[in-house]
Amino acid sequence: MSEPIRFYYQGAVREVSTASPTQTVLQHLREELHCTGTKEGCAEGDCGACTVVIGSLDNGQLQMKAVNSCIQLVPTLDGKALFTVEDMQLPDGTLHPVQQAMVECHGSQCGFCTPGFVMSLWGMYLKQEGARPTRCQVNDALSGNLCRCTGYRPIIDAAMRMGELPTVSFDRGALTRQLASLRREKMATYSVAGQQFHAPRRIDELVKLRAENPSALLLAGSTDVGLWVTKQMRDLGDIIYLGHVDELKTVVDTAGMIEIGAGVTLEEAYKALCRHYPEELSEMWQRFASLPIRNAGTLGGNVANGSPIGDSMPWLIAVGAQLVLRGPAGERVMPLEDFYLGYQQKDLQAGEFVQALRVPVPRDGVRLRTYKLAKRFDQDISAVCAAFAFTFDGDVVTDARIAFGGMAATPQRATAAEGAVRGQRWTEATVSAAMAAMAQDYKPLSDMRASGEYRMKAAQNLLKRYWFETRQDAPLASNEVNAFAVRA
Repeated sequence: MSEPIRFYYQGAVREVSTASPTQTVLQHLREELHCTGTKEGCAEGDCGACTVVIGSLDNGQLQMKAVNSCIQLVPTLDGKALFTVEDMQLPDGTLHPVQQAMVECHGSQCGFCTPGFVMSLWGMYLKQEGARPTRCQVNDALSGNLCRCTGYRPIIDAAMRMGELPTVSFDRGALTRQLASLRREKMATYSVAGQQFHAPRRIDELVKLRAENPSALLLAGSTDVGLWVTKQMRDLGDIIYLGHVDELKTVVDTAGMIEIGAGVTLEEAYKALCRHYPEELSEMWQRFASLPIRNAGTLGGNVANGSPIGDSMPWLIAVGAQLVLRGPAGERVMPLEDFYLGYQQKDLQAGEFVQALRVPVPRDGVRLRTYKLAKRFDQDISAVCAAFAFTFDGDVVTDARIAFGGMAATPQRATAAEGAVRGQRWTEATVSAAMAAMAQDYKPLSDMRASGEYRMKAAQNLLKRYWFETRQDAPLASNEVNAFAVRA
């Protein structure tokens, strides 16, 4: 039996019973609710004109996150709260500080992108509790919003200004109680025109459901699947949604490992990981897509997708991360690098799904570096993504793990290059030999992002950059090395 989608919007609980399971939140807002403040620009989660804020209870804690409504599906709203630019005006008719700051600082010109900027700024305002943000926090909050008129300066000015205006509080307690009243205790199925959208609540429900529906599509953050709908017009068939399984949303430090559930968002996963790897992963965290994408997408989904240009896999492989798979026969653990068999081919048995990732904590003597090459600093797909994790005993490399994205049909280790440095003194001659050996590891393709020749030269030079940054007699300070590498 089909159960309606219930979500909280504009002070009331809305019920949806007839919308297609693949209707996007943006389409529902504009076409069904006639709330047209939220705009469609790209329909693929890039421009940010469609940004909304979603409120949800995860393991009993209220989360408020800015996401792209153009690639989120309506059934994923069940049990959640939806906030759009129409909600910003205060009860007495005055503007919210976010809006007032945009007016005072002339942060809008043509106005098409403005609602998305306002919602991204409101998401940051809630996180900062009205305090004045730093420029870095502003840049990160707006990383998913594009504007072709203002040059961004007045919008950034508005972001700084809103923290100087009288603070407007948000009643988190009232929303928490409202969402608690919408919470379902067992699996719900939404069905329209023969297509089913299953939403299990517990891991045992998910295991049983997956075994019974091995061909159903597993949906987590929808940051990739959403494009299958909006750009490829694909029929997704039956869907199993993982977003309500709290057991998949835990982060646990145990036995030298950080275990991250497959349902933990990219933003929360990198936040947890950067507590252990603050210098090594902070830039990757910032450059991994935009904040709205990181707020929706999951680390488990990124790994399960297996894209050869996914930015998480190279460094996870380099540090020796393990994958926890779950199926009817129980748990199965394997090194992440063994999971990828070929382009879009994974070692998944019938009924299995990714349950968690286990990431080793930093170990003595191991020096990890990650590098991303792309045409833009923010919100861009890598041409080459590299990760190096070498173990040193003095100036001798006792172990080496090198992994790249963008160089092969899967995220892949450079075993020939590893062999060229293992057991050798970490000298320029050793790194040159490893750079040459890398040609045995990869035969990169040419595409719109880079030629194969560029990719190979860039990969080799990144290995040399790693040598510059880790050799014992390095004459340059870290920031000088980075500047040199960028110029080179």
